[in-house]
Amino acid sequence: MKRILPFSSVLVCLVLALSLISLTACNRSEQTAINQAEDWPSYGNDYSSQRFSTANQINIDNVKNLTLAWQHNSGVVASYQTTPIVQNGIMYFSLPFNHVVAVNAVTGEELWRYEHDRREDWKMCCGPQNRGVAVSDGKVYMGTVDARLIALDATNGNKLWDIDVVEAAISREGQETLSQDDPNKARKVTGGTGIGIGMAPVVYKGKVIIGITGVGYGLHIDNPIADAPLGAVIGVAGRFGRPGFLAAFDANDGDRVWQFDTIPKEGWEGDFTVTTADGITLDRDIAAEKAAVANYPDSASLGGGSAWSTPAIDTENDTLYFGTGNPSPQMNDVSRPGDNLYTVSLVALDSNTGELKWFYQQVPHDLWGYDLASPPVLFDYTTEDGQTIAAVGQASKTGWFYIHDRLTGKLLKKSDAFVPQKNMFAKATFEGEVLYPGILGGSNWSPVSLDESKQLAFVSGIHAPIKYTLHETAATETSPALRYASSEPTNDPSWGLLSAVDLKTGKIAWQNKTEQPLVGGSLATAGGLVFMGEGNGNFNAYNSQTGDLLWQTKSDFGVNAPPISYMVDGVQYIAVASGGNWIMGFKQGDAMLVYKLSDQ
Repeated sequence: MKRILPFSSVLVCLVLALSLISLTACNRSEQTAINQAEDWPSYGNDYSSQRFSTANQINIDNVKNLTLAWQHNSGVVASYQTTPIVQNGIMYFSLPFNHVVAVNAVTGEELWRYEHDRREDWKMCCGPQNRGVAVSDGKVYMGTVDARLIALDATNGNKLWDIDVVEAAISREGQETLSQDDPNKARKVTGGTGIGIGMAPVVYKGKVIIGITGVGYGLHIDNPIADAPLGAVIGVAGRFGRPGFLAAFDANDGDRVWQFDTIPKEGWEGDFTVTTADGITLDRDIAAEKAAVANYPDSASLGGGSAWSTPAIDTENDTLYFGTGNPSPQMNDVSRPGDNLYTVSLVALDSNTGELKWFYQQVPHDLWGYDLASPPVLFDYTTEDGQTIAAVGQASKTGWFYIHDRLTGKLLKKSDAFVPQKNMFAKATFEGEVLYPGILGGSNWSPVSLDESKQLAFVSGIHAPIKYTLHETAATETSPALRYASSEPTNDPSWGLLSAVDLKTGKIAWQNKTEQPLVGGSLATAGGLVFMGEGNGNFNAYNSQTGDLLWQTKSDFGVNAPPISYMVDGVQYIAVASGGNWIMGFKQGDAMLVYKLSDQ
């Protein structure tokens, strides 16, 4: 379904397009000829995903004069995580539940709206939020919470094609398997296994690339306190599921070109390593795991490994990079002996074929939900002795920023911790073990921004202590006792940390503490600025070199989406979605906010 505004609104789109000598109405094709200062053509701005704008009209000297240029209220109040796409004076963005809007990027006037006909019988994994669309060659592409890939006409929102990315949903509540004395037994379940798509697609060489989520089976339990973070995540035993995947589809007709399963059909046990790849000892009973392999021959076919974040792409080597999620079942390893490849890994693929080039598993045999949720970022890394290496970086849930050689996967540098760390990789106990960072991170899905010239990465971090508790069901005549673990927030203080990571040394150059954990991501600009929002509604601009707060405004809703920058007719704008986050308990809303200098 769609709603098309009057002809006068569409005419604005056409005039803007013609004034910029566009080859297609209201849209550009591939990113090769796009001026980064003018447009924001893709999720990470360009294929490197640096989220860096070369525009400097707004800078450290005048950012105090930023004022609201326009505001769009969609009427859909829910977690709002979208990154707007701006091409040729038109802004395209997704709404929760996969509706899509196109607006005039100068005035905010709505040009058209697509209303998604979501399948009501399809169980959502992780809420209604969507992280954005891709726009290329006159089409707008979006993955949906009900696991579809949709192409719309960029000029009017008409649906061009609509395909199923997976053949069927996999859903099970699992609450019936909890122990009778587990306090979560009677609480509301707000999420679990239900396959969908949360990431924004990326279009490269005629292919739309996107992956699925929801396959790392676990229960999400609601918090009974209003505007409070998620109550618990529970790993329940189960013999069902499927591997996650990243796939490429023909941009013209949606035909599947290739698919990479995040679980290998053979060898997912790996080497049964007793340490992480960077040398941290893990408490594993390797002998018991090896003995259990024969009892679970189908583990790989049920193995999980969601694909959470939009890939970065090295266009010189046709290599894409993305992160994978936890193995299934979550936090319960009885039925999945081994390292559980390629879960909780940074993965490099041939973008033309989907063939594996290399992978780096941050946490083998994960028990804590340490998904690689924050998108990878590509940059030229300058070593301490002055060498320049093509690198890929990733801000982890474990609290470190990892830097790898882009071609080989070799770990070049692991930063100092950007969040507090305690009892990491501790196993659950019946008394409960407090650890951090836990299942929230670290850095969650928030994309980093990066200023390559300053060799600084800007990371949105979370300090949220988690109590990791072991439970056991009573044995019956027909079933044995089952053990499972839960991760629940403690009553300890939590907060956010915006950190500037010095890429050359791995040290924290500066750090700002916020009253709430940070979810949403940042934007860096050539004006010497970093923009970032908070769950309390604050939207901030910092000096990227020093971390000094230079400007702040306040929204009625949580600002928990990544900002962008764009220019139209010589005027620079800063845009951000403000609609909160249900998992973190931040006030939800429906606003797209756009700012410019008061004298422009």
